[in-house]
Amino acid sequence: MLILGIETSCDETAAAVVARDADGRGRILSNVVHSQLEDHAPFGGVVPEIAARAHVEALDGIVARSLAEAGIGFADLDGVAATAGPGLIGGVLVGLMSAKGIALVHGLPLVAVNHLEGHALTARLTDGVEFPYLLLLVSGGHTQFVAVEGLGRYRRLGTTIDDALGEAFDKTAKLLGLAYPGGPAVERAARAGDANRFALPRPLLGRDSLDFSLSGLKTAVRQAAQAAAPLTDRDVADVAAAFQATVAEIVAIKARRALAVFTKQTGVTAPVLVVAGGVAANQAIGASLRAAAAAVGARLVVPPAGLCTDNGAMIAWAGAERLAAGLVDGLDAPARARWPLDADAVPKLGSGQHGAKA
Repeated sequence: MLILGIETSCDETAAAVVARDADGRGRILSNVVHSQLEDHAPFGGVVPEIAARAHVEALDGIVARSLAEAGIGFADLDGVAATAGPGLIGGVLVGLMSAKGIALVHGLPLVAVNHLEGHALTARLTDGVEFPYLLLLVSGGHTQFVAVEGLGRYRRLGTTIDDALGEAFDKTAKLLGLAYPGGPAVERAARAGDANRFALPRPLLGRDSLDFSLSGLKTAVRQAAQAAAPLTDRDVADVAAAFQATVAEIVAIKARRALAVFTKQTGVTAPVLVVAGGVAANQAIGASLRAAAAAVGARLVVPPAGLCTDNGAMIAWAGAERLAAGLVDGLDAPARARWPLDADAVPKLGSGQHGAKA
């Protein structure tokens, strides 16, 4: 089957066409992403109103380009999927309403996708990972361990109790006067820094918990920066390196604990740890996770960087997975600013108006 996926939950306008073969394997036929980075950079973060207007202006062209690159037309599609949340509600509405219009005009099944489910299932597209597996979701607004037990079956094992990891990177970058987006800027600065110069706290590591707390670490970074002010390039690099090394250590220790819990609960002796979300592209965090997984005999799977950040292919694939299982949505599917991935928060499935095509 061929699925068009649309993603507009934040500051990327994206569309893609993905094929799902009868044996469950997936192929990306096109994946077009338009970044709004230049629009938001002067503000040091995403401005919701600007993002929504930019989606309106760009989306039709992005969809047309994704179909052209895939070498197909609307008549060749078996369904259309779009992010229905969570995200900036104005942007979510733009993509979801466009998908509804396409579905209505062309008589296609609609799949309203949870953006987090898109991240969660990407490794099945790129690496053919089988259920169950452990997911570490580290996107801009989410940091959590999730046991992915099956399609629509997600059980949260731990989460952040304050800031998400992506937010912590952005705030650290802002404190240090680095460019937006913060994640890549901090990583670049850290390459030239001494991670041992500043001693930073490791919140919640002393507790037997899979939860994260990053607000205290952010405060410690601010205090270190204030103590060294006025900051030189060397100071900035050293603070960035200390912050990144601290985060990498916290994530690695938590990952080992999460893998132990996952193994005990599922009985899987050779677990797979999937890392998804934009922060997954950070090389220092990736190295620490590879070491943590290897230490307990687990396999680490990190999709290509372009599929870790927001993109249409992950939404198309999640739509294809759901459509193949006969799970579709009506044209009244709502847009959601908040939509947890937990099993009891996933909408009841199979109640839509369409059936899946073979």
